[in-house]
Order: sequence, then C-alpha cells, then structure tokens
Amino acid sequence: MEDMWNTYIWPTLIILGQIGLMIGVVMIAVAYLTYFERKVLGAMQRRQGPMTVGPFGLLQPIADGIKLFSKETIIPSQANAPVFILAPMMLFMLALLAWAVIPVDAQMVIANINVGILFLFAVSSMGVYGVLMAGWASNSRYAFLGGLRSASQMVSYEVSMGLVIVCVLLCVGSLNLTDIVVTPRPVWVQIMLLPMLVVFLVSILAETNRAPFDLPEGESELSGGFMVEYSAMTFALFFLGEYANMILMSAMCTVLFLGGWLPPFGIEVLAFVPGFIWFALKTAGVLFFFLWTRATFPRYRYDQLMRLGWKVFLPLTLLWVFVVSGMLIAFDALPQ
Repeated sequence: MEDMWNTYIWPTLIILGQIGLMIGVVMIAVAYLTYFERKVLGAMQRRQGPMTVGPFGLLQPIADGIKLFSKETIIPSQANAPVFILAPMMLFMLALLAWAVIPVDAQMVIANINVGILFLFAVSSMGVYGVLMAGWASNSRYAFLGGLRSASQMVSYEVSMGLVIVCVLLCVGSLNLTDIVVTPRPVWVQIMLLPMLVVFLVSILAETNRAPFDLPEGESELSGGFMVEYSAMTFALFFLGEYANMILMSAMCTVLFLGGWLPPFGIEVLAFVPGFIWFALKTAGVLFFFLWTRATFPRYRYDQLMRLGWKVFLPLTLLWVFVVSGMLIAFDALPQ
C-alpha cells in the first residue's frame, strides 16, 4: 500500500494540485485583465473606468462574472444545440490546456516536455475550430461570416508565427521551452531577431482577434460576428477564452523573445527578485501592448488584413529564416 501511495497516488495528487493552482491563477489573471484593460483605456481616453464596485472598482470583474453566470442561457431554436454549447467550452479549455508547458520559473512548469513549443503552437492553433463551430452552429448569417473570417485570418497569421518561431529555434537548437529561455543569446543574435519580435507582436493581435484586427466580431458590419447568438454563460466562456488567449500569447512572447523568468538584460543585481515575478511583469508588458494598440489604431479593412499577412509578413519571415540561417553559419554560431 505504501509503495502504491509513493508511486502512483502522491505524484497524481501533486500534479492535480499543480493543475488546480495553474487554473486558479489564470482565471484570476483573466478577471483582472478585464479590469486592467478598462482602466488603461479609461486613462487613455481621459475618463476613470471602473470605480464604483469595491475600492477603486476592484470588485467589478467579480460583479460582471456573477451577472453573466446568473443569466439564462438562450439557445436559438434553429441552432445545432450540442455544437453551439461545445464551441465556447472548447475555446476556453484550449486556452487553459496550453499552460501545461509554459515555464514561469526555472522549476515551475507542469510538463517540461522536449517538444513544448510544438505542443504550444498546436494547441493555440486549434482555437480556430471553436470559432468555426460557433459560427456554423448558430445558424445565423452574421455568425457564419464571422466564423469564416476568423478561420482565414487565424490560418493566415499562423503561417507567419510559425516562421518566426523557426527563426528563434534556429538560434536555440531546442524545442523545449525551458531551453529556449536559458540558452544564452549574444547581442547580435537578439538584434537579428528584433524584426521577428515586431512581426510576432502584430501576428498575436490577429491570432487573438484583437483590435485593430477584430474583424470576426466587427460590430459595424457583422453585429457581433460569431458571438452574436450567444448569451449568459456561453458568452462568458468566449470572453474568458479570448482573454486567456491574450495572456497565453503574451507568455509565449515572453518565453521566445524576452528571456522568460530571467532578469532583464541579464543584470545579475536583479537576480534576487523571484523568477516568476519577472515572468509576470514581462507578460504584463506585452498585455499592455494589446491594450495600447486597441486604444490607438482604427480597425483594418479585411483586404488590408489579408494583404499584410500574405504579401508582407509571409515573404518577410521566409526571407528572415534564410538570413538567420546564413548569419549563424557565417559566424559559426549554430547551436550544438
């Protein structure tokens, strides 16, 4: 019995505890990202944002959650009910599943697998199915057009994101996310990857359907897009999935380009700060980029979005794969 406890039961309980802690932290982060967004947008538009519910409005996300989860879920009579309900659940679960391989500190990762970046890219790419399912199952023209837009948009920018990740992997020589963080990069390598950081930041805006690329739910022409028929808890799951994906993409950017949990610029004096604090601060900085962009730029036209993805980013990233490969070979800096 003791051998079974030590071999099976105790490790299982530890993993379940880690999963529960991860889900709890992500859910709290998602809730207060909505608060952070409204406060940042309020400051940029010279207004106050949430300030009534609780001190400084800090209880506003909780009030919003209670309101959404206590309302009646309405399913259109002509909708495909199982798929209609499954779509937001799928989108939300995928956003949580990807966190299994994200290292927030040197030893703080649930599954430190050797192909972590492939797992992460595969899971994040499957989010398009949730949007497509929602658009088709709603049996609404607006929702269907929003789903089609989302499919083409996300597939278009995943190609560029994949080539950006290839550039990083060429410099690191590993698919393990922890190795990507700890592998030292000379200054010239970081400068060489800087254009790919810019492409990645723009691509994650399109991947998460955020402004100025929020065309699948463009209220000016699609009246809510793929979410137009959703209400109450099902709408809340879409909402939570979108913000969880924002945090996930920001964490991916932190791991790939910003040094993960390591102190910024390799400053050893700052090493006394716990690694997960640096990881959280860097992720918050990328999230601020999401919000800053939303407050600054108008929505793109759909043809502009496609042109940027296929005629600008795709040739640029493909060229940059050859540039990075050539530079690494020329300087004999290929990872061993």
